[in-house]
Parts: sequence; C-alpha cells; structure tokens
Amino acid sequence: MEVPIRRVEKDMPLPEYKTAGAAAMDLASRSDVVIQPGTIEVLDLNVAMKPPPGHFVLMAARSSLRKRGLMLANGIGILDEDYCGDGDEYHAALYNFTKEPVTVVRGERVVQIIVLPYDRVTWQEVDTLGAPDRGAFGTTGR
Repeated sequence: MEVPIRRVEKDMPLPEYKTAGAAAMDLASRSDVVIQPGTIEVLDLNVAMKPPPGHFVLMAARSSLRKRGLMLANGIGILDEDYCGDGDEYHAALYNFTKEPVTVVRGERVVQIIVLPYDRVTWQEVDTLGAPDRGAFGTTGR
C-alpha cells in the first residue's frame, strides 16, 4: 500500500520498518524536549500523511518508552484518514511519571504507527441482544 507522506524537516528520515517482521514503524521527535516530572509535553513527530480511503493510523508507545519513565498520555492515538492536510503534523503527548526531568532528543524514536483498515457501522437498535449475560467487568479471569 502506498501512503502519501510529508516531512516537515527533510533532513529527518522517513518512518521505516526496522526488521522484516515488524508490524509498525517508529516516529521520532522533531526537536529536543525536556519533560518535567509529573507533566505532559507534546512532541512534534515531523510527518503528516494521507492514509488510503477506509484506513486510519494507530499510534502506540514504543515498548522502550517506559524505560525512560515516559508514557503516551492518552494511551494510544487514532489519526483519522481525514487528518491529512499539509499542516496536520502528527504529535505525541508524553507523560513523565518519574521524579526527574526526562530529555527527549531530536531524532529519538518515541512512538510507533500502523496503518489499518476500518469499517463504519450503522446502528440497529434492539430491545434484547439475545445472548446470556457474562457478568461484570473483569469476569473472564482473576
């Protein structure tokens, strides 16, 4: 699948798969950012892209982000197919959960993205779903 992509700063590399079996590509910070303890900073990720019709971009933290004391503030990111203008640079809100400042340097890979298809739903409202109740939240295992 070909996806149009625009880099804000051309001297930074395009996202790429790092191994033959990688499902996601990494995005890097466009600038140096210091994230103070217990705070959130928004990092510019240097790319805007236009997923194909019926696709979106899923953004998740790289697994190594937690080793730095950082996490995506909103858990994951959903970048809709119509968030695709030249100025629609991707960003990541990172939360520092440590007691020390954490510096993210320009070019440091912080999140990963996957381009995925989606289906739109229409609702069919019913009075019953015709299936037995399974129980409360968290009932499939203890």
